[in-house]
Amino acid sequence: MPTLLATPSVINAAGQPSKTIEEFVGRVNSRTDALSVARMTSPAGWSEPGQTPEFDEFTVVLRGTLRVESEATTLDVVAGQAVIAHKGEWVRYSTPQGAEYIAVCLPAFSPATVRRDP
Repeated sequence: MPTLLATPSVINAAGQPSKTIEEFVGRVNSRTDALSVARMTSPAGWSEPGQTPEFDEFTVVLRGTLRVESEATTLDVVAGQAVIAHKGEWVRYSTPQGAEYIAVCLPAFSPATVRRDP
């Protein structure tokens, strides 16, 4: 039988200034550890520490620009584009002008497996 997830759970986000994370599917809202699906709304100037996650992250930008830094390059991903951050590779996200985007993590996002920089 299908499971309706009527509302997302709002999750505290890393980084400054504060951004909104609405988890629709994942460890918090649906008790799903196989993958997570969340909508992020980030203000202009938001950035978070770098990370070397133990999951793949697939991101589709709906509005604005998401900056994705890796050891090899910096990408500005704009509305209508997507990016894949591969597990085990260092990455840092920011939104210089603000952005709204959907992030899918496989397996699901977890504070224990994101491995943020100190």
